[in-house]
Amino acid sequence: MKEDTGNSSNVSSDSLTEVPAASPRSFLGFPLAMDLDNLDADIAILGVPHGLPYSVDDLADDQSRAPDAIRQNAQDAAWEEPRTRTHFDWDLGGPLLDDRPIKVVDCGNVTSDKFDPHEHYRRAEAAAERIFNSGATLITLGGDHGIPIPIMRALPKDEKVTLIQIDAHMDWSDTVDGVHDGYSSPIRRASEMDWIGDIFQIGLRGVGSARTSEIEDAKAYGANLISAYEMHEIGIQAVLDRIPEGGKFYLTVDADGMDPTIMPAVIAPTPAGLSWLQIRQLIHGLVKKGRVLGMDLVEISPSRDVGNLTLVHAERLICNFIGATVRAGYYD
Repeated sequence: MKEDTGNSSNVSSDSLTEVPAASPRSFLGFPLAMDLDNLDADIAILGVPHGLPYSVDDLADDQSRAPDAIRQNAQDAAWEEPRTRTHFDWDLGGPLLDDRPIKVVDCGNVTSDKFDPHEHYRRAEAAAERIFNSGATLITLGGDHGIPIPIMRALPKDEKVTLIQIDAHMDWSDTVDGVHDGYSSPIRRASEMDWIGDIFQIGLRGVGSARTSEIEDAKAYGANLISAYEMHEIGIQAVLDRIPEGGKFYLTVDADGMDPTIMPAVIAPTPAGLSWLQIRQLIHGLVKKGRVLGMDLVEISPSRDVGNLTLVHAERLICNFIGATVRAGYYD
């Protein structure tokens, strides 16, 4: 497959996103906001269902269902909307938005073109660029782990952004089967972006995480490689202490970075991932270090879930990120 990175400026604003077809059509019943050129929000949620798979297969189709599956489960978890938005949340020490006039919107799903597999990347970059330019914090729901590539391309470029990755795998491949921007390459692509500074890769483990040459490339860049075993030994607070204070951050979370006992709905479940307590501590600690411009949650395969465990933790992860940014004073 020939790679085409595209140009987001060539994408018209009226074709970027569409209302999710599934019901409910927004995360936790937050308002839909489809006009990205006139976005008025503090936090924006964006579904990017389609990555650039190495082949057309059922796995890619399954992951493309994840944004709407997360929306559906979040609604189910809310019981009677807007319970999750208004009741006391013990994860946060109060209601989700802390009774503040915070504007959270759902911008729907990035549209695709079945005749051009690269078009959804151009549209994703254009949509993310408009959201970042509005000043909103972006939460992206994937899709596979290639999806952060266009999102990171759209990040503000006025100062260096520290990249935090939660993943079992390094994702430093240059190309796989001719695909330059696939799900094994997001951190390699990030390392080539002038606006990306320090990179912290947390939770690395198992077989298939990287070839030796890719580890050498990551080390040559200066990436901070923190295996799951080191993380468990020293604790999340010690990991947070390594991350510099101040500046801007972007967080990318591959579901297989989490332990499969809490997120089993992944293609490559691997023992010893982050626990719920660890990812929660990391999120709450990271937002206090500086401004987290956005985060993504990717690589969920809904058909592989067990008792909705993955989707339950996905809803909790997103709500903790929202609530933590509110309490860190991002929107004051």
